[in-house]
Amino acid sequence: MTHEDTATVSGWDLHCHTVFSDGTVTPRGMVEQAQQLGLEGLAITDHDTNAGWDQARQAAHDLAMPLLPGTEITAQDGHVSVHMLAYLYDPEDPVIAGLFVRTREARLSRTRTMVERISKDYPITWQDVLDQVKEGSKTTVGRPHIADALVKAGVYADRSQAFAGVCSSRSTYYLPTPSPTTHQVLAAVNHAGGVLVIAHPGAVSRNPVLLSDQQIAALAREGLGGLEVWHRDNPPDQRRRLLALAQRWGLLVTGGSDWHGQGKPNRMGENSTTDEVVARIVDRARGSRPVALAG
Repeated sequence: MTHEDTATVSGWDLHCHTVFSDGTVTPRGMVEQAQQLGLEGLAITDHDTNAGWDQARQAAHDLAMPLLPGTEITAQDGHVSVHMLAYLYDPEDPVIAGLFVRTREARLSRTRTMVERISKDYPITWQDVLDQVKEGSKTTVGRPHIADALVKAGVYADRSQAFAGVCSSRSTYYLPTPSPTTHQVLAAVNHAGGVLVIAHPGAVSRNPVLLSDQQIAALAREGLGGLEVWHRDNPPDQRRRLLALAQRWGLLVTGGSDWHGQGKPNRMGENSTTDEVVARIVDRARGSRPVALAG
């Protein structure tokens, strides 16, 4: 279900970030905002970590707000950078736990190298970046924290400006994120009993090259769960393409805001997922269970 960019809020927002990755709000604050907006439920999907799950679950329990625990995992498919939303997997599964450890270590090293490059031309240090990290070693550190350090140093007015400049993937300071392949991620999530959805697969503003129909078909044959069609970065022609692919391969169609609190202009609930689709995700999952889900 899409609400485009209107003020209407309903359904489930299955793409939200907190301070445990690059969001600016705690898991409890995220759940409180979803309740205030009148959402039927939401998912926590911090990057390459499930460290915020316990706090989100406690808040969801306290406020009787339905919650799906999830993670946004960065992957690579050929020359295409891909974000994948993993829902309701077992966080204790050794395969997926090992994947996260390796990814987070590689991300930290990559971010530090970028900061070393940037600090030659701009007034920030590695400590300035670490000062932007809200949850210490539990936080997945990356470009948003570099952006926040640049904002604090007065180089940019806000994070969006930083991402249009020094932190852009087209910047000379940029280094690609070391990532597992989409097939490795899918195998790990399947092993952990979760359901995997490709995030914003039609986002032409993010990627010069998108996943092809053939690449999506290959993942569908391996057990891919769905496609995030309703996302502000998927233009109308891509939405039509993705809906056709979902129908052809029997994939679920989801929606989410990609909310980061004050970290992005995205508004919680601006795109959403229906109860029916959420129920099908829950039915398919063999790992974790949702919180406070009716029925």
